[in-house]
Amino acid sequence: MTGAGPSVRRGAGRPTREQAEARNEELLDTALDLFLEHGYETVTMEMIAARVGMTKRTIYARHSDKASLFLAAVLRAIERQALPREALEALDDGDLAGTLEAVARLRIDQVMTPDGLRLQRIINTEGYRFPEIFVAGYELSTARVVEFVAGVLDRAAARGRIAPTDSDQAARAFMSMVVGGQVRAIVAGRPPTPEQIEKRVGFTVRLLLDGLRPR
Repeated sequence: MTGAGPSVRRGAGRPTREQAEARNEELLDTALDLFLEHGYETVTMEMIAARVGMTKRTIYARHSDKASLFLAAVLRAIERQALPREALEALDDGDLAGTLEAVARLRIDQVMTPDGLRLQRIINTEGYRFPEIFVAGYELSTARVVEFVAGVLDRAAARGRIAPTDSDQAARAFMSMVVGGQVRAIVAGRPPTPEQIEKRVGFTVRLLLDGLRPR
């Protein structure tokens, strides 16, 4: 998950705060790349130090051990990939089915990027060892989308377009059906084709709205 700019190297003298922060950002980006490439167990602090061009002593001054560096790198990546509220709100064009389909596509597209896929895999494989990353992944990604979808359903119910319902549970069911299944297939190395995604998203949205239609 590279994204850092050119390495920041300082000349003689004490680095500025901006330089120190930039070097730490570079360290986190480099460490994340290595963890995503090789897995937590395989990566060593020596590997990270060599790749980023720092001494181990300098790294330990910033992060007490490999576990704390891993957590800092992965949590930062999760935060950077989190969907801002504005991005979700921009999908709501008043068309209920269209909005739900757009939300599903956005979440699936996130995971289908190389960085999104590697991040999802490391959350899945290391979440048992570092529950913080699993919680952060849920709170910053899934929970935000669930809350947004629940709000969309609440507004639709208030207008009489769907029957009153437990919008939170309906939103969770929607995410599980339309996103969860696709994500599991993608992470397992069996990504659906764009045509399959469109068909499955459309079918699930129709199924949900048919179950919620006023009677």
